[in-house]
Amino acid sequence: MNKALAGVRVVEQGTFITGPCCGMMLADLGADVIKIESPDGDPYRAYQGGQYSPHFQAYNRNKRSLMLDMKLGTDRSLFDGLIRAADVYIQNFRPGTAERLGAGAGRLLQLNSRLVCCSISGFGASGPYVDRPSYDSVAQALSGFLSVVVDYQRPQFLGPALADAITGIYASQGILGALVQRGRTGRGCHVEVSMLEAMTHFAVEPFAAWFALGQTPTSADRPRLAQAYILNTADERLLAIHLSSLEKFWEGLVSALDAPELATDPRFNPRERRIAEYETLRVELNKRFSRKPLAHWMQRLQAADVPYAPVNRLDDVVNDPQVAHLGIVVPVDSPQTATQAVRPPVQFDGERAQSVAAAPLLDQHGTMIRAALSKSGVWPEAVRRVE
Repeated sequence: MNKALAGVRVVEQGTFITGPCCGMMLADLGADVIKIESPDGDPYRAYQGGQYSPHFQAYNRNKRSLMLDMKLGTDRSLFDGLIRAADVYIQNFRPGTAERLGAGAGRLLQLNSRLVCCSISGFGASGPYVDRPSYDSVAQALSGFLSVVVDYQRPQFLGPALADAITGIYASQGILGALVQRGRTGRGCHVEVSMLEAMTHFAVEPFAAWFALGQTPTSADRPRLAQAYILNTADERLLAIHLSSLEKFWEGLVSALDAPELATDPRFNPRERRIAEYETLRVELNKRFSRKPLAHWMQRLQAADVPYAPVNRLDDVVNDPQVAHLGIVVPVDSPQTATQAVRPPVQFDGERAQSVAAAPLLDQHGTMIRAALSKSGVWPEAVRRVE
């Protein structure tokens, strides 16, 4: 694990994804993250039954777990002790909940003026939607992001919880900026981010098109303008190509297909015509790509220097030679979970994480943390990540 944030002490009181993802981003960079959970644990633990779902594991690696009942005065005192020694505090409660638990930003900054206190919410701390519950799907829809990825003829949600994870990543970016500012001023601050704000910013390009052109973007715009296609091959695999705006990629595609008729077809030349006739060209390309298997087209496209990739399933990714070369899949330092995980993506001076520590069991480190706090009243240093 990279140690860029070694010495940074984080108290995370997060549940489900946004808060835990934020904490994981810091933990992956070497911060010491103590995850505080209620006696019932983070609800994401039981997402598929039990207390250790793969969903929970995904966003809680490289952390320690401490169970506190914030209704008890003794546990509130332990919490305060951690806050006095911490650099960062993260929570993603609904607005008002942190204050009721004694974990509001105002109180915590009085306990520790150097603290970077991060509050993550669905719609912000005030306004007409402040009392509404929010989840990933709601934020995707309200922010406009969903409108530029969904097919209105066959509307359905796609892929993983993007809004949750993206909000957590933005929150970690805000925390890092606040830590840099604290290095100059000596004072912490209150960092706030909502899922609505994060996802509207993530959709900054379609918003820019709306502001500049007054036209509402749709899910078809980006693939059409980028000349990106997902095509079927003879062996029932999917292949993605991206021609962008460079003429050489169109010429390479024509060569790879051995289809000179496409180069002279007035429907597809010049590029502006290919954009206008996107669906027609997609049909023509599918006719040709469906005649040969994936391996044939990968060889032809690579020889012609066309940007392409197979649409890999996860088992394909794990066995991909470039993934192996980059060491993206690493071992998990624990016998209690899956033996492999995807490492953090960032390298520092050529060094990258060689393993990750498994997400903790509920209160796995509670005895050690409580004992350290009762003896010294200072931050309980982690001797090792997994006990």
